Amino acid sequence: IKMAGDSRFPDVDTDGSEKSEELEIVVNVGGVRQVFYGDNLIQYPGTRLAELVNCLSGGYDSIFSLCDDYDPGKREFYFDRDPDAFKCIIDVYYFGEIHMKKGICPICFKNEMEFWKVDLKFLDDCCKAHLSEKKEELEEIARRVQLILDDLGVDASESRWKRCQKCIWKFLEKPESSCPARVIAVLSFVFILISSVVMCVGTIPDLQVVDAEGNRMEHPTLDSIETACIGWFTMEYVLRLISSPNKLHFALSFMNIVDVLAILPFYVSLTLTHLGAKLMELSNVQQAVQALRIMRIARIFKLARHSSGLQTLTYALKRSFKELGLLLMYLAVGIFVFSALGYTMEQSHPETLFKSIPQSFWWAIITMTTVGYGDIYPKTTLGKLNAAISFLCGVIAIALPIHPIINNFVRYYNKQRVLETAAKHELELMELNSAEGKATGSRSELEDLSREGKEGPFYSSRIKVSHSDTFIHLLSEEKHYRTRLQSCK
Repeated sequence: IKMAGDSRFPDVDTDGSEKSEELEIVVNVGGVRQVFYGDNLIQYPGTRLAELVNCLSGGYDSIFSLCDDYDPGKREFYFDRDPDAFKCIIDVYYFGEIHMKKGICPICFKNEMEFWKVDLKFLDDCCKAHLSEKKEELEEIARRVQLILDDLGVDASESRWKRCQKCIWKFLEKPESSCPARVIAVLSFVFILISSVVMCVGTIPDLQVVDAEGNRMEHPTLDSIETACIGWFTMEYVLRLISSPNKLHFALSFMNIVDVLAILPFYVSLTLTHLGAKLMELSNVQQAVQALRIMRIARIFKLARHSSGLQTLTYALKRSFKELGLLLMYLAVGIFVFSALGYTMEQSHPETLFKSIPQSFWWAIITMTTVGYGDIYPKTTLGKLNAAISFLCGVIAIALPIHPIINNFVRYYNKQRVLETAAKHELELMELNSAEGKATGSRSELEDLSREGKEGPFYSSRIKVSHSDTFIHLLSEEKHYRTRLQSCK
C-alpha cells in the first residue's frame, strides 16, 4: 500500500499539498456521482465532505476513516449512503440551509446528517417540526412497548405488596391484559350507564314520592340503586389510588378529578342531610343538597375512560383551540354588527321587539347559529333583510373552521391506530431477534428484558435494532477492512 506521494494520487502536488479552492472532490453516494470544489466545502470545516479536502495527504488511513472506498485512478470517494438524502444535505454548501425532501423518513434523514457531520441547526424550521413529530411518535411507540414489557415481566426481587399493587393496577387499568379485567371494565361501563339513567328517571314526577313535609323526593328504590353505583365507583377509585405507582400524578389526572366530582356530591349531600340541619335552616340544606345532586352529571364523563372515541374527540378539540377561537371571533363580530343593525332598523316600528342592543345580542346569536326560536324577530323590511344576511353569514362562519377540526380528529384517530400497530410490530421483531439467539424461550427472554431494566442499554439497543424503517446501520469495521483490501488489489 502506497501512502501520500504515490503516483496514483494525481490530486496532490510534489509538495504534498494543493490549494483547497483549486481542488475537485468527486463523491459517489449510492451510485450517484457528484463533483465539488474545495472552496465550497471548506466553508463548513467540521463536515465530512470538508475533511475530504485534506485527507489525501494523510494516506489510506485518513481516507478510509472518512469513506467506504476510494478509487485513486478516478480520484473518486465512495459512500454506501442514501443518495436522495445526500442531495438534500449538500444544499448547505450552496444555500446555507437544508430542506428535507418529501417522502424521506425524518429519523433516517437525521442519521444521514449526523453521518455527514452537518449540524441540525441548518435544517429548516418546517423540517425540524416534522422531525420533532416523528421523534414523539417513536417515543410513544417505545413507551407502549415498555408498558407491554412491564406486563410480561415480574420482578422476583420486589415485595409481595408491590407485586400485588401491580396486579391490581393492571386488573383495573388495562382491560386488554386478561379476561377478568375485561369483565371489570364492562361492569364499570354498565354501572356508569345505570347511574346516569337513574339520575334522569328520578326527575320524573310520576316516579317520585312525597315525604312527611310534602316535598317531592326520589323513589327509595332508585335511591338504593344510586347508592350501589356510588359504592362501586368509590371502591374502584380507592383501589386504583392504592395501586397507583404515582399517587400525586394519579390524583391530579383530569379523568381522576372527574371521578372525584362524580362521587363527592353523594357523600357531601348525605352529610348535609344528616348533620346540616342542626347547623343551618332546613331550606338552606335542601337547596345545597339539590345543587350538589346536579353535579352528578359529571359521572357521564367517566365514559371517556372506556371509550377511545371520546378520548380522540377530546384530544381533537384540544388541538383545535385555534380553529375554535376563530369560530368564536367570527361569531362575536357578526353578533355585534347584526344586533346593532337590527336594533337601528327596527326602531321605526311601533311594536318593535328590539328594545336595546344588548337584548338584540340574543336575537343575533340564535339567528347566526340558525336556531331561530322566534321569540324575537324583525318586523320591518330592512330588518328582515338584515336577518337574512345574518344567518347566511352565520352558516359561512360556522362552516369555515369545521373542516380543520374534522381533519384533526381523523389525523389523531389514524395516528393512534398506526402507533398501536407499530408497537405490536416492535414486539414481533423483538421476539424474532430472541428466536435467532435462542430458538426456544422467546417469552422468557422478553421477561428477562423487562427485569434487567427497562431504561438500560440492553433495552435501548433492542428497541433501536427493531426500528428497521428508521435506523440505518453504520458500516462495520470488518466491512471497512474488506473494502480496504479490495482497493489495494
